[in-house]
Amino acid sequence: MKIVLAYSGGLDTSVIMRWLIEEYDAEVIAFCADIGQEEELDGLEEKAMSTGAKKIYIDDLRAEFAEDFVYPILRAGAVYESGYLLGTSIARPLIAKRMAEIAAENGAEAVSHGATGKGNDQVRFELTCYALQPGIRIIAPWREWEFKSRSDLIEYAKKYDIPVPVTAEKPYSMDRNLLHLSFEGGILEDPWSAPPRDMYLLTTDPVDAPGEPEDVVIGFDQGNAISVNGTTLEPLGVMQTLNVIAGKHGVGRLDLVENRFVGMKSRGVYETPGGTILHRAREAVEQITMDREVLHLRNSLVPEYAKLVYNGFWFAPERTMLQAAMDHAASCVTGTARVRLYKGSCTVTGRKSDQSLYDENLATFEEDSVYDQKDASGFIRLNALRLRLQAGRNQLDK
Repeated sequence: MKIVLAYSGGLDTSVIMRWLIEEYDAEVIAFCADIGQEEELDGLEEKAMSTGAKKIYIDDLRAEFAEDFVYPILRAGAVYESGYLLGTSIARPLIAKRMAEIAAENGAEAVSHGATGKGNDQVRFELTCYALQPGIRIIAPWREWEFKSRSDLIEYAKKYDIPVPVTAEKPYSMDRNLLHLSFEGGILEDPWSAPPRDMYLLTTDPVDAPGEPEDVVIGFDQGNAISVNGTTLEPLGVMQTLNVIAGKHGVGRLDLVENRFVGMKSRGVYETPGGTILHRAREAVEQITMDREVLHLRNSLVPEYAKLVYNGFWFAPERTMLQAAMDHAASCVTGTARVRLYKGSCTVTGRKSDQSLYDENLATFEEDSVYDQKDASGFIRLNALRLRLQAGRNQLDK
């Protein structure tokens, strides 16, 4: 039996590889998507092969991830609940898509992943696989095996001499990609416990960030960031550049208790440095370029769009339909925004566009010859008509 395993080299998937070999007498093909983990990929091939993999794919999907997955959710202004920019959620459909392709290329009967039976990732992986390969078999070890905790996995890893970057003293579950780094587990399971100061990897502690603010100028074309400080870049380059700049200033940290699709609440701590700048800067440009009613309608759709992405429905027809609407709304978002980074904050300080709907002559508090203020009287009276009728009816009823 051939099984393609979504492999990261971490505790869960390292144990899963050996378990699949033992439990299913399987030939395991390891697959790791390079979507910006950087040093986490060091030595991965050697580790996979020594753990028992018959073959390993390490595919550089960073450019595809940035352009075809991250940029669409940025154009849509996607935010889940209280500020989560969907860093983990949007990575899963790309990983699962490539995993399904590798299974087809190698004649594998099944795919496997390290998501737990309590989490969202199991849904995201499997919905994608079924959407792209409806007949695929999926093996989810966390829903099958006898292990109950990551402490059990650590003991199993020791038994088979599998090196893992997790200890019982620091059992964080970390997930890193081009858009963010997330932390779960350990002390973070207590929502009152503050994240350890030394836990963060992408962002400087705001207390230690530079004492002088830094201005960053982002250029946009149809909702897509195309330049940083005047230098034209591809999506991957934009994100890599902004991650460094924002990280230096401690921008992009979020501590959130969110509602998982499976029904429970979960605490996650996130670092999303470059994504935070892009989200704020795009908002600034759309404020002056997007029609009021289009903006309001688009904003009303954002929670539903974000929920679809969060819950794993990236390849569902309703997400595709909403994406078309979001992209149409963003087609006017062409211009430039300036943000100021300082001690963890990202503040918009300017925006401009050749397509701006903002008219200084109309908005001014000084004398103008464009807007006749007397027109407001009729506008207000017409909008008050139904209220006056209701008030009159209430008076008659007394």
